[in-house]
Amino acid sequence: MPKLIEFREKLKELGIDAALITSEINQYYLCDFPFQDGYLFISSTEAYLVTDFRYYEAALEKRFSDFEVLSPKDRTGTLRELICSTGAKTLGFEGSNLSYRDYIACKEKYSDITLVDLGTTIEDLREIKTEGEILNMQKAQDITDAAFSHLLRHIRRDMTEIEVAAELEYAMRRMGADSPAFETIAVSGDASAVPHGTPRGVKLRDGFLTLDFGAKYKGYCSDMTRTLVIGRADADIKRLYNTVLRAQSEALQFLRMGVSPSRADAVARDVIDAIPEYKGTFGHSLGHSVGLMVHESPTLSPRAKREGVKVGEIYTVEPGIYLMGRYGCRIEDMVKITESGVYNFTHSTKELIEIE
Repeated sequence: MPKLIEFREKLKELGIDAALITSEINQYYLCDFPFQDGYLFISSTEAYLVTDFRYYEAALEKRFSDFEVLSPKDRTGTLRELICSTGAKTLGFEGSNLSYRDYIACKEKYSDITLVDLGTTIEDLREIKTEGEILNMQKAQDITDAAFSHLLRHIRRDMTEIEVAAELEYAMRRMGADSPAFETIAVSGDASAVPHGTPRGVKLRDGFLTLDFGAKYKGYCSDMTRTLVIGRADADIKRLYNTVLRAQSEALQFLRMGVSPSRADAVARDVIDAIPEYKGTFGHSLGHSVGLMVHESPTLSPRAKREGVKVGEIYTVEPGIYLMGRYGCRIEDMVKITESGVYNFTHSTKELIEIE
């Protein structure tokens, strides 16, 4: 079902006549056009993209079938005109995006209109991905996989962590990414024990090298983690790595339509906690959804309250073990939930690789 039609149905269910969309992410989701200054106005029969001259020409070239493009000098006055022309008595707004000051201003300007917080209405729609979104995310992950293969051919022990991160990001851009999906993580030695460490201007340290990175393609993100070994892997490193790999494998085998997200987390966590020296070292949740943002709802978490995961939802599956002051390891794939299991977007090897 087209996104705009689905959103209008939600407005009807909520008893809301029209909606003002100001979040750039949700604007892009509904109209498939990126712009940073303006709003969408959507009623049961009309839809307008209101922006300024910087985006007006590009928006016209988009040739929308559902949105009329406007570039007025007075966007506030235009909003009043649109409300009046549609006869709207209730106006939905994004409470998580509208500042308190702007909310008060809206209440004063539109005192004859009932303002209703849309809550997570659009974010809830975004949880189930369309085929077009899935194709974009697969392309983003294909770029990410290719960048990892590129790095394996060019990485050297005398590189710095910043140089490794830069090499990955450069490769992703060359291969067609809009941009990195987030700040690339490339941390080695004892810094790999920090799950979201920042690359440093130091040469790669012996032990684990954690690489957490992703590409953005047509606005959609990918997310992947692979952990290499700088130098030779001793028995402790191999044991830790294989424990993380087994935890991920068992979670991937467990996931399918209807299973509990908290139970999926427990499947991986139980593998790690069964080894006394690793118990409690998996500090984050098993995974999160991905889409127009790299961290979206829902999640695979011990605190997840929903009964079961749904077909079409996208999750990362990323268990990890972090030994403070020593090193850490994480392995992450991005998957789509199906009726019988998962479709894995990620194709990079999970073989333990040593960089000598």
